[in-house]
Amino acid sequence: MHYKRILLKLSGEALMGEQQYGIDPARLQEYAEDIKEIVDQGVEVAIVIGGGNIFRGLKGVGQGMDRVQGDHMGMLATVINGLALQSALEAAGMETRLQSAIEINEVAEPFIRRRAIRHLEKGRVVIFGGGTGNPYFTTDSAAVLRAIEVKADVILKGTRVDGVYTADPEKDASATKFDRISFEEVLQRGLKVMDTTAFTLSQENNLPIVVFDMNTRGNLNRITSGENIGTVVDN
Repeated sequence: MHYKRILLKLSGEALMGEQQYGIDPARLQEYAEDIKEIVDQGVEVAIVIGGGNIFRGLKGVGQGMDRVQGDHMGMLATVINGLALQSALEAAGMETRLQSAIEINEVAEPFIRRRAIRHLEKGRVVIFGGGTGNPYFTTDSAAVLRAIEVKADVILKGTRVDGVYTADPEKDASATKFDRISFEEVLQRGLKVMDTTAFTLSQENNLPIVVFDMNTRGNLNRITSGENIGTVVDN
């Protein structure tokens, strides 16, 4: 396989499927089947998932809520999504562990780096919930941080578009897709791949990011097999 250990970043909104809110069981099942394909081939998989399908901290701030309280609510939403994904993965026949940056011992292990690495080495899918455990940091930042900590080869950012474009392809029909682009060029062009904190952390640690369409079945397997899917962002 092209990558031995990956960190898969999923947005909470992706779990909504065609719904306006919450979790679509059919979408969860699709993701679980795609992940099982690569686990069966020996790829070690860690996952960070957002919480925007349930609650987004910044939206709460816009409605007058305290930022720290809002971010803590968002972190708990990622744990809910982590539990849902864990259930779907186990139903598909995988061993999993859910680790949380916020201590919730009844439903998840605390995040312990060495334990997470050991789970991965044993072929278990490790889901990281609770973000970084700190307000003011996004799940993009959590994804990069955890990827660096567990020594992942790459961050695979699953989105609803098939890569990085010169402009938003949903708004600009003339936008063209990059097959490969450097961190520097992304910054110079002002393209949105991840938030600035996460992106800079990835750049400084020479951790490549692959942006791809997670909703096209089989794409995850194609990437880990070395096919040119999506957009690679590296140094």
